Amino acid sequence: MGKIEASELIINDRGGVYHLDLRPEELAPTIITVGDQDRVKEVSKHFDIIEVERKHREFISHTGWLGKKRITVVSTGIGPDNIDIVLNELDALFNIDFETRMLKSELTKLTILRLGTSGSLQADIPVDSFVAGTHGLGLDNLLHFYRSDSNEEEQQILQQFIAHTQLSGKLEPYISSAGAAIMKHFIEGYYPGITVTCPGFYGPQGRILRLGLAYPLLIEKLTSFRFGNHWISNFEMETSAIYGLCKLLGHTCLSLNAIVANRVTKEFSKDGKAAVEKLIVKSLGIIEGM
Repeated sequence: MGKIEASELIINDRGGVYHLDLRPEELAPTIITVGDQDRVKEVSKHFDIIEVERKHREFISHTGWLGKKRITVVSTGIGPDNIDIVLNELDALFNIDFETRMLKSELTKLTILRLGTSGSLQADIPVDSFVAGTHGLGLDNLLHFYRSDSNEEEQQILQQFIAHTQLSGKLEPYISSAGAAIMKHFIEGYYPGITVTCPGFYGPQGRILRLGLAYPLLIEKLTSFRFGNHWISNFEMETSAIYGLCKLLGHTCLSLNAIVANRVTKEFSKDGKAAVEKLIVKSLGIIEGM
């Protein structure tokens, strides 16, 4: 691959990448993504030292130290389109030489963890509990813009999912796995399951306000899906894009979610903020020791 032109990788006047406004030295190889801008400080308040704070548009980044581990936490905003921006720019900061605009000869593998909120799709996964996504199954279209393929297990899960839900034609689901090397650290206290990513909050997640739904049985189909020991534990709006792009770029990733709503029992958390804080504290304790 040759030189990457200025229109393709935009670098600002301070030498930062266009959207995140981060320079390479301001980013750590262990990265926590959060959707909400305000959640960045809720994570970084647990750091021993904060050495970098940047803000541009909806993207806020704090880099600091937790014990002996350097960590960056960055807000992505909502949705797969924002994940496309964030993941590509995080990778570029480590793996493209900003002076020569050439790929580096030795690539860095990043560890990327999402700490988010989500809706449970199983009655047995209650509000205020935590989920670790074994797979990200996308009902969005982001990964269709990249050349990608699936391993045998992913293909089998996807084929069974399409047959079960009849979601094909207008929608073309895709699936990617979590990083096994990181997933093994998040077993105790986390429900494992497939995380489905939707391209919206209302119709794409089966909510009815004033508009009729094209897929009125979506929740029921997601909840009842089984393939071997796999089930769909939850859905939200970012995980499949993170998993898919990390797989293509050679990074390891995991999505961890606090359950704030149970779409089967119709419950909503009485204190979602407290649930997220517990997720942050528990997960940071594991991340520090990894």
